[in-house]
Amino acid sequence: MNPLKIALWQTDIAWEDKTMNLQRLRQRIASLQGKADLLVMPETFSTGFSMRPDALAESIEGETIRTLAGWARDYGLALAGSYIACETEAHAPARPPYYNRAFFLTPEGEAYFYDKRHLFRMGGEADAYTPGSTRPLVCYRGWKILLLVCYDLRFPVWSRNRHNEYDLLLYVANWPSSRRMVWDALLKARAIENISYACGVNRIGKDYQGTAHDGGTSAYSFKGEQLAQVPDGEEGIATFALDADALQRFRQRFPAWMDADAFSLA
Repeated sequence: MNPLKIALWQTDIAWEDKTMNLQRLRQRIASLQGKADLLVMPETFSTGFSMRPDALAESIEGETIRTLAGWARDYGLALAGSYIACETEAHAPARPPYYNRAFFLTPEGEAYFYDKRHLFRMGGEADAYTPGSTRPLVCYRGWKILLLVCYDLRFPVWSRNRHNEYDLLLYVANWPSSRRMVWDALLKARAIENISYACGVNRIGKDYQGTAHDGGTSAYSFKGEQLAQVPDGEEGIATFALDADALQRFRQRFPAWMDADAFSLA
C-alpha cells in the first residue's frame, strides 16, 4: 500500500447553520487539493451537536451529501465526518428515525455510511436519535478503515480490531473540554490495543448551551506514539502520512492480536 496522506480539521461549528459551515469547509478543501488523500472533520460538522433532528435531518440524497460528494470528486480527496440524517427527505406523519450518521466519500464516487451506535444519553441524544447496529469497513486506496463517532470511543469492544481487519481507526467528535483527559487517554489506548493507527478529530468553541470544546485533535501510531496534533483551542489542520509497511512489520514482530479473546456482539 502507498502512504496515506491525511488532514485532520479542528474547527468551531456555526450553530445549526449548514450554509456557513459548508462555505468554510469548501475553503479548506480547496487549500488541500493535491496535498492530501483524506480530510476528516468533526462530528455533526454542518450543524453542531443539535437535538433538533426534525428540523435539520437530511437523507443521503440531500444537499449536504450531494455537495460533499461533488467536492470529493472535484478536488480529488476523500471526505469523512458525520451529519444529522434521516432515511427520506419526505417525512411521514409519524416521527421518522433520525441518525447521527458518519460518512466517508471518495473522489471515485464510493460512499460509506455508519450510524453512531453509542448515543450520548446524558446529552439527550438517545431520546432524539436511533442507534446504529453495524460497523462497515471502508476500503480506500488499499487501506482498511473503521469510522466511529464520539461516545463510541468509550466502548472498546465495538472498536475491537479482530484479526487485523482494519489499519486505521477514525473518531469524529464533539467532545467537551470538561472530559478532555478521557479523550486523550482513550484515543491513545484504542491505537495501542488494536495495533492500528488511530486519529481523533474534535471541535473547538462553545455550542448553544455554552458547553466548551478545546479540541485535542490528534493522530497516534500503532505503538501509541503521537504523530500529529492541532494546538488546543485553535482552528487548524494537521497533515501527515501513514506508513502501511511499518504497521505490517510491527504486527509481524509483535503479534499480540493472535492472543486476543474471542467474543461476539449482541
